[in-house]
Amino acid sequence: MTKGSIIKNLITFAIPLFLGQLLQQLYNVVDSVVVGNVLGKEALAAVSTTGSLIFLMVGFINGLFMGSSVIIGKRYGAGDHEGVSQAAHTGITFAILMGVVLTVWGYFFTPVLLKWMGTPADVMPNSVLYFKIYFLGGLGNVMYNACCGVFQAMGDSRRPLNYLIVSTVINTVLDILFVKFLGIGIGGAALATVIAQFVSAILAFVKLTRVIGPHRIYLKRLKMDPPTLKKELLMGFPTGIQNSVISIGNVVVQSNINAFGAAAMAGCGSYFKLEGFVFIPIICMSMALTTFVSQNMGAGEIGRVKKGALTGSVIGVGAAEIIGVIVFFFAPVLLRMFSSEAEVLAIGSSQARTESLFYCLLALNHCLAGIYRGAGKTTVPMVVMLSSWCLLRITYITIIVGVIPVINVIFWAYPLTWSVSVIIFIVYFFKGNWLKMGSVD
Repeated sequence: MTKGSIIKNLITFAIPLFLGQLLQQLYNVVDSVVVGNVLGKEALAAVSTTGSLIFLMVGFINGLFMGSSVIIGKRYGAGDHEGVSQAAHTGITFAILMGVVLTVWGYFFTPVLLKWMGTPADVMPNSVLYFKIYFLGGLGNVMYNACCGVFQAMGDSRRPLNYLIVSTVINTVLDILFVKFLGIGIGGAALATVIAQFVSAILAFVKLTRVIGPHRIYLKRLKMDPPTLKKELLMGFPTGIQNSVISIGNVVVQSNINAFGAAAMAGCGSYFKLEGFVFIPIICMSMALTTFVSQNMGAGEIGRVKKGALTGSVIGVGAAEIIGVIVFFFAPVLLRMFSSEAEVLAIGSSQARTESLFYCLLALNHCLAGIYRGAGKTTVPMVVMLSSWCLLRITYITIIVGVIPVINVIFWAYPLTWSVSVIIFIVYFFKGNWLKMGSVD
């Protein structure tokens, strides 16, 4: 990332990420497609309502590992190979601990959380069952993301893709087998996901123990170095908080959607699955920018950092808007893969056409956040998204929906809050404070 063509570096790194994220999204969508078409609207609603809660818990822990990736990237850019090894071993050891915590916490507290969200009584049993089984794979989920974070910090986005291909195939085959042919029901969809998550985690971890390079993991060296862990947590904690507060905002949104019944839950849940595909180029470029900026900051290449930041943002925004136009015109056709019920399709299409033309704002938000994380300014995205994507979004929905109890009012919460946050991000970008050295390690 510190030498050669900037565009080539970013795109070469982003393409495997794109394919991996595409598979990851297909991986997540398979449950909804199989459940919605085999088990019906209520079961689809149960799977849909768990999404925001899953990201609330998983997103915080995975956000913590962003700190490890930034530290590894900067140390690698600076040629500090021993520092890379220390950061990698500390991050993986911490991931094992957090994976166990997530598994226990998620399994036992899901009924309480779903109740707080106002999940309808006819959906609650399936939601609880899906959630509990899903979180039995918490360790696999966290370990896969932590291991992939190490690879990506080193500029390697291909190996995570290979492991994801295997796990996606496993998840798809087992989903169809368990739900359609063995009749296990919604629990079978969750079990397929758990098995696939552990397979991908094991593949990634085993490769880390055999790879040639400073990021190689040695079982005897798996321990947490307190000073390194402190740096990783200081760097990753704001991203974890950011992920959580976004999820809290989404949980509030989901709670309001739940009040409109199972059809609204299924329709909006289907749209959110579709929207996940929109996030693919956005997240890929954001991740590429984080790695690019962290390595070049470590190497002291500030001019290269500026050029890369602008180039990556233009690519991310352009790709997102092209997808947005496609979604706007073809939403009913795309949503039909989840459900053929007219009411579900109408609600999902309405949300898609409200938000899709504003995907350029969503993309710019994530690209700028990725740049600031790579520069070590992880607190900036946290503060901006806490204020706009959580507090402002919740305030808007609470007030406006109370006055105008129409579901479309909820849909407008997203483009409005994207607009506010992107303005703040742009102002901070041109001030140039994020380019100050010494903020990463």
